[in-house]
Amino acid sequence: MELYSTLETILTAPSSAQKIQLFKSFYDSYLRGEVIQNSTSSVVVFTHPSYHDFCTVIDPKEIVKRQKLGGIRGQIQLLHSIAHIEYSAIDLALDAVYRFRDVGDEFNDDWLKVADDEVRHFLMIEGLLQEFGSFYGECAVHNGLFEASLNTMSLLERMAVVPRYLEANGLDATPLIVAKLESLKMNPMVGKIIQALQIILDEEIDHVHRGDRWFKVACEREKIHPDIYFEIIEHHYPSSFPRKVGINCEARASAGFSVDELKRISLVLC
Repeated sequence: MELYSTLETILTAPSSAQKIQLFKSFYDSYLRGEVIQNSTSSVVVFTHPSYHDFCTVIDPKEIVKRQKLGGIRGQIQLLHSIAHIEYSAIDLALDAVYRFRDVGDEFNDDWLKVADDEVRHFLMIEGLLQEFGSFYGECAVHNGLFEASLNTMSLLERMAVVPRYLEANGLDATPLIVAKLESLKMNPMVGKIIQALQIILDEEIDHVHRGDRWFKVACEREKIHPDIYFEIIEHHYPSSFPRKVGINCEARASAGFSVDELKRISLVLC
């Protein structure tokens, strides 16, 4: 089994079930040391996301009316949005290994481990959707995470934008969602959702930390100060910082953000 050609097959799998089955078989072989590398093959820039055949993609400007979390429909919508984030995150992790071929085996190990975590997260959320009689693909989705991959074709930008910005934003958002659900946790399904979100939050800290490590490696390779992070984020997501609201300082610090960075990210002091 060859690493990059196999990853390309997984990345372009036409269904979530096929993608996950292919990944699990591949990752078992990878962990056994049975995967070889041929980095001379061409790197494809994917023009559409792998979910385009089974999800309805809408423009981010199209606002989908969210139902209240106290109702079943609102809980399905929440779970579906999380499932979409996790499914997209599988592709982002695999694409990093597929695309950045000169970084080394430790980089590959890190992001394949992240992909494995994201697969587990997706299956966990998909299982909750199925308990509601729903499925991934029932609700409309946005292409934001896929577009982030298209817009970050260097290691430096990818590590800054995906783990250190987009995933780090999840560290801030998840506790707020959990807080909204707390008053409903006597509902068994809500309790399951809270438990799943807590697992995802705890493990995403590690993902952001891995991204922080490789962002700093990319800075060293290009002889650039890590403060370039703020220029990169301003370029891709103007006026993101400083925020007038608080952030999850503890989680971000655990993931590698410095005190100075936290001060520049949020006007609310940690």
